[in-house]
Amino acid sequence: MNVEEVIKTDRSIPLKSRTIIHFMLVNNKINEEISMALKPCDVSVQQFNVLRILRGQKGKPANLSTLNERMVTKMSNTTRLVDKLLAKGYADRKTCPSNRRKVEITITKLGEVELKKMDLAMNQAERRILQNFDQKELEQLNILFNKF
Repeated sequence: MNVEEVIKTDRSIPLKSRTIIHFMLVNNKINEEISMALKPCDVSVQQFNVLRILRGQKGKPANLSTLNERMVTKMSNTTRLVDKLLAKGYADRKTCPSNRRKVEITITKLGEVELKKMDLAMNQAERRILQNFDQKELEQLNILFNKF
């Protein structure tokens, strides 16, 4: 991806600015691919993330703060995401018996089944996104990302 071509400029962009713009363009491209992959499943990237967190709990309930802490994209409105998953039957919410102010959220069987379908769509999207990289390049890229 040539930054200057994408933003349609013929002047040279300073390296630091060019790098940041490049990151932003790559981020947008990845988000588009992932959103398109999940569109047939009728879930957002954030809803997918919540479902994966709930599955990772292995049957143990999560609360809203746990979900918010573990989200890839931090959001202030995790309640809204959970409400949408409840409406689809993908998650269940109960009041904690020992602390009535605490809400416990779990993934349902339907949520697990649908999440497996989403996993397949995401695997295909990941292959498309990363098709130009070999294993060694991906390892190097992750080393560079860790510097952030």
